[in-house]
Amino acid sequence: MERTNNFMINLITGIVISFVLTIILFYILGIILSVSNIPEKIVTPAILIITGVSILISSSIVNIKSEEKGLLKGGIIGTTYFIILYAISSILLKNFEINVYSLIMLVVTFFCGSIGGVVGINIKSYKK
Repeated sequence: MERTNNFMINLITGIVISFVLTIILFYILGIILSVSNIPEKIVTPAILIITGVSILISSSIVNIKSEEKGLLKGGIIGTTYFIILYAISSILLKNFEINVYSLIMLVVTFFCGSIGGVVGINIKSYKK
């Protein structure tokens, strides 16, 4: 039972860290776009990169405490982040649609979360 509670706490912590990092990085992107002549076509790749980096960092931080299954735990953090983000955007935009962009985002979030989980576990092993 304690492992389940610990995993849920780590999952929630990872998601919160991801969203906080995402908001901060989106704010910085907005400032950069408003004061520069960068074309708006860069927004979609920037969103994917910012989301991936946020999940990678948060998954690494959370999995430093973990001892095993970093790949799986990181992937779950990334996928849960995507599901929450997709649900919120679908409700706000009143447009629940699965398209190529949403599938790419799902793959990016899972992949970055998994890599972050592995990095987090290896950081812990490296510190010993």
